[in-house]
Amino acid sequence: MYPVSDRFLARLAESHQVATQVQLFLTDGHVVDLEHTGGSVSVDRGQAIRRTCTVTGADPSLIPRTPSDQLATYGARLRISRGVEYGDGSRELVPLGVFRLDSVDGDVNEGPVTLQGKSLEAIVADDKFTQPYKATGTVVGAVTALIQRSIPDADVISQITDQPIGSRVFDVEADPWAGAQEIAAAAGAEVYCNADGTFVIATLPDLLTATPVWAVEATEGGVYISGNRAMSSDGVYNGVLARGENTAENVAPVSYLATDDDPNSPTRWAGPFGRRPMFYSSSTLTTVNACAQAANLKLASAKAPNASGDISSLPNPALEPGDVIRVMHEDGTRELHQVASFSVPLDAGGDFPISTISAKEDA
Repeated sequence: MYPVSDRFLARLAESHQVATQVQLFLTDGHVVDLEHTGGSVSVDRGQAIRRTCTVTGADPSLIPRTPSDQLATYGARLRISRGVEYGDGSRELVPLGVFRLDSVDGDVNEGPVTLQGKSLEAIVADDKFTQPYKATGTVVGAVTALIQRSIPDADVISQITDQPIGSRVFDVEADPWAGAQEIAAAAGAEVYCNADGTFVIATLPDLLTATPVWAVEATEGGVYISGNRAMSSDGVYNGVLARGENTAENVAPVSYLATDDDPNSPTRWAGPFGRRPMFYSSSTLTTVNACAQAANLKLASAKAPNASGDISSLPNPALEPGDVIRVMHEDGTRELHQVASFSVPLDAGGDFPISTISAKEDA
């Protein structure tokens, strides 16, 4: 969860004035504080572009009409925040993301105007290779190079133990962002752009050991509104075979099979669920250990959808995908859920739906 004060979290469960801020950074250096009437920021760990935004405003002058307007708008960025007013003249804002402005449309005479954007992964993804590209060295070094190839001043933070990779040549037209994700997977990690616009290389927190960051409780003064629990075997795998072979470096083939070996898991390997493997291969994997890390990362996501939840609560803009939250339903049952996706409104109304990738009983 994005760092916030205890006062902030307590305020979310109280009647309060919502504070929002939308800043437009034009390519000519001007920064405009946008008056806005609504919108939302959607965050989804399952998407390559993790954050998207929609902002509505009343000012039709935001619609670019002249070549100079268009020049200032193409490549512009949005920075969006939401928080609370404390009633004493102070407020606390939490960033929801930095976005490339992709579209502006609306009635040129009366408005309203709608702005839409994608988080900065989109810049890397759209900068397709125009000639073969060779990634080599270490996971952190190779991922950083791919990102800064498209965004030279990008900040990249690593929260993993770096390790060497086998060389990987990407073809013309290949997606550099998909390449960065592939290389991160060689260390059992994922890469994404966070709410501050910083790229992060990290592993997914373990639901069984992570400390819950927020309580969603159906009690007096709680933030719980409603909740659903579901199970589905669609797209669920209980084994991942990761393989690596790098003929360019004369490295022998290596592989590792990661399986769900928890005896209490309903999807345990060779249990009643059966054996349902998925497969992953990359030339960046040159050791059995690298294959194991990649396989275990893929397995954590592959088996998680078997148990899922959809929670509706009062909005918490500080949440991040991968956060573990404690949920207490109206019947008193308690569960731990891991956040997969949510949508933060830019107005005071509306629910805050949270989808989770896994859930377990909280003893």
